[in-house]
Parts: sequence; C-alpha cells; structure tokens
Amino acid sequence: MTRKQIVTLHLALAAFFAPMLIITGLSGGLYLFGEKGSVVKEVIYKKVQGDFNFSSKDMEKEIRQFILSNQIEHDFEYVKGSGTVYVTRPTSKQHLVFSGEDNQLTVIKQTPDFNKSIVELHKGHGPRAFKTLQKFMAFGLFLILISGLFLGLTSPLYKNKTIFISGLGSLLFLFLALF
Repeated sequence: MTRKQIVTLHLALAAFFAPMLIITGLSGGLYLFGEKGSVVKEVIYKKVQGDFNFSSKDMEKEIRQFILSNQIEHDFEYVKGSGTVYVTRPTSKQHLVFSGEDNQLTVIKQTPDFNKSIVELHKGHGPRAFKTLQKFMAFGLFLILISGLFLGLTSPLYKNKTIFISGLGSLLFLFLALF
C-alpha cells in the first residue's frame, strides 16, 4: 500500500467515523463528570409471582409470554439479567425491569432521557444493529490510530515529534494505570 493510499484510507475512515466518535467521546466524558442522565420509572405490575418463573432456562420466552398474557405493549430485542432481576434490551429506549423478591413480581417501565440514552448506547446497551456498527467503529478507530502513527513515524518532518508524543502518552497511560 502506498503512502498516498494510507493517507486516503486514514482520512476516509476518520471522516466517516468522526461524528460517531465525537458523540461517543462526549458521552463518555459527560458520564465521567457525573452527567449520567436520568430515567423515569413507573411500576406497571406488582403482584405475587404466580406463573412467572425466574429460574426459567429461557427468560426471553418467559418475559415475552408474560407481556403477551398481561397485554402489556412493549417491544424489545433481547433480555439481560440473572437471579431475580431481568431487563429487556435495548436500554437506550423504553425498557422493562422484571424483579422478583419475596415471591413478588415487580415490573417497572423505565424511560431514559436523551443523556441516559446516549450513555446506554455508549455502553453497548443499544439495539443489535447499533452494536454491530459500534464494532465496526472500534475497528475503524484502531485503523485510524495505527495509520496515523504509521504516517507520523514515516514522515521525516514528524517522526521525532510522533515518537516523543506517543512515548509520552504511553508513559502517562502506564503510570496512571499501574500506580
């Protein structure tokens, strides 16, 4: 691959993934600064567990059957959880939390605000198609960084600066991670 092709690839990937990476970086930063968003919670069902089985081998089927038999209007892609708490996904939009304690089933409808939705997407709790896009974005970011380092290291004008700055970044990462 020629240098010009690497520059073109680097720029194309950076331009394509820039909006997604900016939003991902912004949501991660806001999360670290304590802006995690909020969720409106509404209990929509609270009764003795009855036929609901928290030890079912197929909780998704169990939850779909419960939603159908109780005429609850809710669409979801998959279920996550264990023990006595299960959550319909994606949690980046309205979802249900199934909780069973003391032989009582509680179903809570949770509706995230915009900040919380973005944070949930960032954490990989979004729709399956979005999670697939995130995997491509992660690979794209890796290629952007590797090609950027390669271009810096193979440029007589930027080689020493690239070595110094990436070395400084590596040292800072190691120092803060290990100490």
